Amino acid sequence: MSIAVGDEVLFERVGEHVAVVTLNRPSARNAVNGAVAIALEAFTKQVEADKSIRVAVLAASGDVFCAGLDLKAVAAGKMWETVRPDGGFAGFVYAKKSKPWIAAVQGPAAGGGVELVLSCDLIVASENASFALPEVKRGLIAGAGGVYRIARYLSRPLAVEMVVTGEPLGAKRAFEAGLINRITAPGAERDEALAMASRIAANSPIAVRESLRVTRYASDLCEDDVRAVQDDAVQHVLAASDYHEGAKAFVERRAPVWSS
Repeated sequence: MSIAVGDEVLFERVGEHVAVVTLNRPSARNAVNGAVAIALEAFTKQVEADKSIRVAVLAASGDVFCAGLDLKAVAAGKMWETVRPDGGFAGFVYAKKSKPWIAAVQGPAAGGGVELVLSCDLIVASENASFALPEVKRGLIAGAGGVYRIARYLSRPLAVEMVVTGEPLGAKRAFEAGLINRITAPGAERDEALAMASRIAANSPIAVRESLRVTRYASDLCEDDVRAVQDDAVQHVLAASDYHEGAKAFVERRAPVWSS
């Protein structure tokens, strides 16, 4: 089945060595549907393949960075469209990325939006940004890396609080807890991310890539083992009726009725 792809994700070059990839569904809070996943995967591969690109920035249009998985797509039985063979969710969370990616976050990032952020290497956020993994409120699990990657950024108590309550973490506390690299005034996050990208791009490309590869390895030991546990948990969640009920209740604008 084909999926229509338009301007859901934008790509631009800033200078000679920096690419900016922008989520562009502001009317839908930049929620990830099939078209977003296809386009984001394609642009991620473009960044990887283009030797002249040394750094990439992941940004978003509008007042919300990303509301995560488009629950309307879930309710319509189209969640599979958001998971790509190579890149996983949104074509991005498990994609090959040998070059540094910087997330420029404005406003809320939730669910899959946080998982996109956690798939980047550096995070710049505005003062009005927030980060939440609210999947448990919808009978789901942050199964695109969120439930274990968040624990690599934050202390265990804070990470556990985020994944079991689903409540958001504000930018100030996120900065103090070490989740983000820079905090800016609202609207300045993209410029700050580009300034950081420019500093990185000025360095030796191979030295940056190899240094990054080793640093990632140090922080991602046993990634395959953790993913195996996560994938098993996802299968259990998707086999339960709460998975369907959470999405249906969201679309019908009512409180969900859990059965598990």
